[in-house]
Amino acid sequence: MGLRPGIWLVKRENGGPGNRLLDWLLRPASRPWRLVSLAVVLGVCVSTSLRENWGSDNAFVVKAAQTLLAGGSPYEDKRFLYLPSAVLMAVPEALLPTAVLRWSLPVAMSGLLGIGWLAALRMFSVPLRSRFAVVGFPVLALAYKPYVNLVLIGNWTAISAAALPVALLLAHRRSWAAAGLVVGLAIACKPMLVPIGLLFVLARQWRGLAVAVLVPLGVSLLGALMMPSPTLFFTKTLPFLLQGQDAYALPWDASPIAVLPRLGVPQPVAVLVAFAGAGAGLWAAWTRWRRTGEEGDAGELRLAETACMVMLTAFLVSRPSFDHYLLVVLPLLLASAVRPGSMPRSPWFWLALTPQVALIPWPSELAHKRRAFKDCATLCGLAILLVRRALGSGRVILGPVTTAGSPPRTEPECAATPAESASRTAF
Repeated sequence: MGLRPGIWLVKRENGGPGNRLLDWLLRPASRPWRLVSLAVVLGVCVSTSLRENWGSDNAFVVKAAQTLLAGGSPYEDKRFLYLPSAVLMAVPEALLPTAVLRWSLPVAMSGLLGIGWLAALRMFSVPLRSRFAVVGFPVLALAYKPYVNLVLIGNWTAISAAALPVALLLAHRRSWAAAGLVVGLAIACKPMLVPIGLLFVLARQWRGLAVAVLVPLGVSLLGALMMPSPTLFFTKTLPFLLQGQDAYALPWDASPIAVLPRLGVPQPVAVLVAFAGAGAGLWAAWTRWRRTGEEGDAGELRLAETACMVMLTAFLVSRPSFDHYLLVVLPLLLASAVRPGSMPRSPWFWLALTPQVALIPWPSELAHKRRAFKDCATLCGLAILLVRRALGSGRVILGPVTTAGSPPRTEPECAATPAESASRTAF
């Protein structure tokens, strides 16, 4: 832009194209726009229901519940990797005919993702009838490939994608016990939000942490008592999961531990790189939590970014780590765009998401079973950007200086004052 950083920031604060666009997005959306948005989301659901490869991931959960109802042990199937509590949660699905699930499950997946989007918006005080809220969700559904993948396979990641923003919204409203209940129920379905326990530790909310731990533990104990051979979870399922599963999941595993060896990096080096990144992520999460009082932030941005940093850190070292895992943090990051200095205000954020954008022609080497390379690039890119945002860049805002007997300066040149890290706004 040809301007020094301080001058550019002052101009942005005084009002610019970014602020005008944001004001336009926060105005109420007309009824036709709301109808079009609903039609787009429902169209995605219908199109996925008609596909032949519908519901592959969900079938493992349903099969586990059906096995339990038939008197067998769900953990005889090495593909069932959830806690015993998830078997009980899947019983209602097991009782429904496949034809009903084919049409209802995609709607349920989209509904859960929509709940996460609305909760993230409310956390940042974005009007739910605004253009940002109404148009943002269908754009996510159309442009972000992992959205369609998640709706297609019916994976219970959608539950975590709904639970995390709801839990953070409750925590922001000082209802940490209720937030722990939401997190606990999500863990009972799928243990994806286990790392969020660190957020309760950072906030010293021990009651909420106890609820988040005891809820899945109690339901899992109940499920274990109802099934034969529950110890197979420890002797068969857990070792299989800790080994990163097998060649079946490898083509889609976006963890650096799985992707880097496919690029010729020795396995020990890949593990070292992934855990070094996770260590930096944990440090960034702790640092971000300690940094308070940012301009325009009443605590919601700090809460959201810390939680997203914790989850991205876990995704770096978890085996496997799939593309749709990022839908757990993406609604929160997108909704934070209304706050100055947030990640979506940076063009680098959108560049990191580019590998997941639909309709972009990629080389055949990155298609189908090699798409994990693109997924890993997005995961690492978002993690790096959030670490940079959390640790700060030492940027300064230059303010004008007035000396006795001299007129006010119109171009700031002196008296640098520390300011929050911020990259160029994309708005």
